[in-house]
Amino acid sequence: MTIAAELFRSYPTLTTTLYWTTMADETPYVIEIETPDVHVTATPEVISPAAVMTPQTILFASLSLAVLLLAIFAIMARRKPSYKGNSLLLVGPSDSGKTAILSTTLPTHTSMQTNTSVVSLSPTAKPLLVVDVPGHPRIRDQFKDYLLDAKAVAFVVDSSTISRNGPAVAEHLHHVLHALTSLPPSHPAPALAIVAHKCDALKASSTATSEQLAMNRVRSILERELEKRRTSHAGGVGVESLGAEGDEESSELGGLDCTGGGEFRFDQWDGGEVTFLGTSVSVGKFVTPADEKATTHGLTPLVQWLEELS
Repeated sequence: MTIAAELFRSYPTLTTTLYWTTMADETPYVIEIETPDVHVTATPEVISPAAVMTPQTILFASLSLAVLLLAIFAIMARRKPSYKGNSLLLVGPSDSGKTAILSTTLPTHTSMQTNTSVVSLSPTAKPLLVVDVPGHPRIRDQFKDYLLDAKAVAFVVDSSTISRNGPAVAEHLHHVLHALTSLPPSHPAPALAIVAHKCDALKASSTATSEQLAMNRVRSILERELEKRRTSHAGGVGVESLGAEGDEESSELGGLDCTGGGEFRFDQWDGGEVTFLGTSVSVGKFVTPADEKATTHGLTPLVQWLEELS
């Protein structure tokens, strides 16, 4: 036996018992060695990194990493950030009373430039930047420059004249609704309120206050005019622009879709919740300390709405 002789030659003092088995298929001998004096320690096989990192392995790992990164990016992109801006945009047609709301203690006039003011709703609240955007058709779209930093948008309407200029006011509002619904999904849309201003010009009835009458009037007229614009656009019929000259975007505006695809209604608007407020201020005269409480009261609905958003 060559194998046994070689073992005894290597270990002359080896005392052991050898067992060998001859397999019928001529496989090599299997020899089992039992000895109390000899201990054999198995050494694990060391695999070279070069043997593992084959081109196929590197390609598979790269593809897996790319898929993982894309999945993480998609999840993060679909999550809406909790951050919202800290500014209020006052938008709406000219002479609707935006500048009067911004500054109720000074004589006011129609503004042709963007005005800003920092106000504090309460001693503990964070100061709010109020941006008054002119309503002139040529420059009214400047509100888009401030939209991404807006916490809220207040569309101010003169409730005493809405019956006469409803189509023009609706067109202006249509631009605002389109801009709000065109924000990227990753950006939270600012809250929207339609302010029925100058409600003190309406006479209260036995069943409704002047604020309620103003809000109902503004809501019904704007819903009617916006529905006309929606059906005209859906039928491919352009609506004549009553605002800026050469307004080529008017026929391409969206933002009027409602749940269920029915007539336009603010409470079913796909863009989110729309709040209606009735306000009024005293303008054109100096406000004395005795009148300050009454002046503030006229803007209380707007102030309370902003405080609820904080």
